[in-house]
Amino acid sequence: MWPEALTPYRRTTEFTAATIPAGLLRAHATKPGTWARLHVLSGLLMFRDLETGRDHLIGPGIHPLIRPEARHEVAPQGAVRFFVEFCALPQPAPKAPGV
Repeated sequence: MWPEALTPYRRTTEFTAATIPAGLLRAHATKPGTWARLHVLSGLLMFRDLETGRDHLIGPGIHPLIRPEARHEVAPQGAVRFFVEFCALPQPAPKAPGV
């Protein structure tokens, strides 16, 4: 389940089967504190959760939960267009000195 307070802060350009970066095709993970959401615009993308060992076939409207530092990889299933959205929880404001 997504934490309700997650806020998007960056997204990639759109990728296709021909332009997907090699790093996404092999095991990788997000940074500490960074969640990710895959947005498939057309076609199908296989999402492999290497933490659970489960494969998920992702199409438009399906957004797998990618937790911080969780190892995963993707594989295009033919023609596909998608992008990745990165999210984080809001950081508390620093306390003023002397408070």
